[in-house]
Amino acid sequence: MVERILGILATFTIGVISSGGYLGIALLMAIESACIPLPSEIIMPFAGYLVSTGRFDLYLAATAGAIGCNLGSIVAYEIGKRGGRPLALRWGKYVLIGPGEIDAADRFFERWGSMAVLIGRLLPVIRSFIAFPAGVARMKLVPFHVYTFIGSWPWCFGLAWVGMVLGDKWNSDPRVKAAFHSADALIGVVLVALVAFYIWHRVRGMKRG
Repeated sequence: MVERILGILATFTIGVISSGGYLGIALLMAIESACIPLPSEIIMPFAGYLVSTGRFDLYLAATAGAIGCNLGSIVAYEIGKRGGRPLALRWGKYVLIGPGEIDAADRFFERWGSMAVLIGRLLPVIRSFIAFPAGVARMKLVPFHVYTFIGSWPWCFGLAWVGMVLGDKWNSDPRVKAAFHSADALIGVVLVALVAFYIWHRVRGMKRG
């Protein structure tokens, strides 16, 4: 059952980006930024792979990802603004959000204030939840979106760049092709492994919380 679910998630990610283009990247990154467990560490490297094939432009892919982050962050921001922590704790378990992730984002925002949105977007885990305490604090929307975009763009660019570099190697190194038969097979294996680790980490964090 677990393998089937992971396979569906990996296929979904690949399918949305392959068919939706830049819009697909934005959509998936919006889902990730809405605190739904679909990590950017899977989305953007695959977009980068498509950069290596000539399908996408690296800078446009990163920009589409950052725009998606802004769109998805509106959801987490509004939850924080309207319902606060009780609402997040009540419904967060359904998307694998535990008290630990919320606490970490709260502490980070308390320490850095509004700049936490900019800095937090460059940090794993924190970046997915930083919009929530910004909403609780009722941070002004214009700086919130500006900081979200500026902080998200380098993150999206870096992950896409990694995917692009690896994609070039997958396409050019015959030893890699011989080992995995095709780039798609390697991508599938990596995606499934990353999704499995991500979900396992989230579930463990919820139990600890």
